[in-house]
Amino acid sequence: MKENNLYKTESDILSGIKSGDQEAFRFLVEKFSNKVKRTCFGFVQSEADADDIAQDVFVEVFLSSGKFRGESSLSTWIYRIAVNKSLNYIRSTGSRKLMSLFERVADDKTFSPEPASNADYCPDSDLKRSEQAKAIKQALNLLAPNQKSAFILSKYDDLSYEEIADVMGTTVSSVESLIFRAKQNLQKSLYSFYKKNML
Repeated sequence: MKENNLYKTESDILSGIKSGDQEAFRFLVEKFSNKVKRTCFGFVQSEADADDIAQDVFVEVFLSSGKFRGESSLSTWIYRIAVNKSLNYIRSTGSRKLMSLFERVADDKTFSPEPASNADYCPDSDLKRSEQAKAIKQALNLLAPNQKSAFILSKYDDLSYEEIADVMGTTVSSVESLIFRAKQNLQKSLYSFYKKNML
């Protein structure tokens, strides 16, 4: 592989890809592979499916590089493709594999409701954990696609609201509203589950 200093800027990478430089494309894949897979995994919760979608993302990047006009950053464009590919995958397969985000968001008190009493809750119970995972999966599946996208980009990729706004083609205030509503909806769904099953 060529020295990384040949691709100091996003423009260098794109120019290389557009000219058919395989090393430039390989450099781009290595640079963004983990981020893209993490984004895709946030939607499908399957490493195998996330790998497949990530491959599709990079194929799309390669095939569409000539159409990229630089109106956003390269990373924003790639994130946008990853989100769209993930949502398309979910729609086309009918798959709803969004399992447990619980551990990732448990420290966010505005999202994760605590049961009023956990006296009857055994954290080592496989059955309870399975029920909890199903409840979280169902709660996430009830989110509107734009809420789900904003929430996953925030929680999985730690993107700022400004970056999410660029990826989703919207405003920062809209992103703030989407994430706030997503947390509210998740909280309501999970509270109903806790009230019914854990208290």
